[in-house]
Amino acid sequence: MLNVDDRIVMVSGASRGIGRAVVDRLLASGFRVSAGLRDPDRLQQTERLMTHRYDAEDAASPISWVRATVARWGGVDALVNAAGINPKVLVSDEGEDELEEMWRINVKGPLRMIRAALPHLSVCGHGRVVNLGSLSGRRVGSNVGYAMTKFAVVALTHGLRREGRAAGIRATVVCPGYVATDMTLNDDEIPRHEMSQPGDIARLVETVLMLPNNASLSELLVHCQFEPML
Repeated sequence: MLNVDDRIVMVSGASRGIGRAVVDRLLASGFRVSAGLRDPDRLQQTERLMTHRYDAEDAASPISWVRATVARWGGVDALVNAAGINPKVLVSDEGEDELEEMWRINVKGPLRMIRAALPHLSVCGHGRVVNLGSLSGRRVGSNVGYAMTKFAVVALTHGLRREGRAAGIRATVVCPGYVATDMTLNDDEIPRHEMSQPGDIARLVETVLMLPNNASLSELLVHCQFEPML
């Protein structure tokens, strides 16, 4: 397992849900965390926590956030892409506005973050990227638009695994099913108490970040209920 000491992790979507749980978990374990969120004042900065404005739809936002993180701490060891949205889009729907928004935030957002952080992840020898995917990125349910974007996140992760391997970068896509966050408030397929909890997903993210280069995980599927093998 890798040493936590002095490791710097950037986390997007840090104000709520899984992203916030990841921030809390990593801080409790001794990491230094750079939290990206639309309103940086929603988290109080500390010696090991810095906040910075991050807007997944703004192409310049990842660059300024990475620069600020490097200016404060000298580098980046890991990136957790947790920002995402899930408006419902069906094949039969007219218009593409919601699909385009999901594509910008769920797919182009992580891609741009990875590109901005890549030079720094490449020099540390143990760079880590964890993308928050979904079981919707492994099979299609009722929201085909969301599934389309999460299938793309899986592909992005595997592309980075290939391109970054020689530099010691390891990439993992964590694919949970239902998680009890505000994104699933209107889902009634299963009771909320039976959904996975954000803190449990955060614990899995931490484990992935700690694994050595020769024991990396490419995909981590997290089930809160029984499903056929994916």
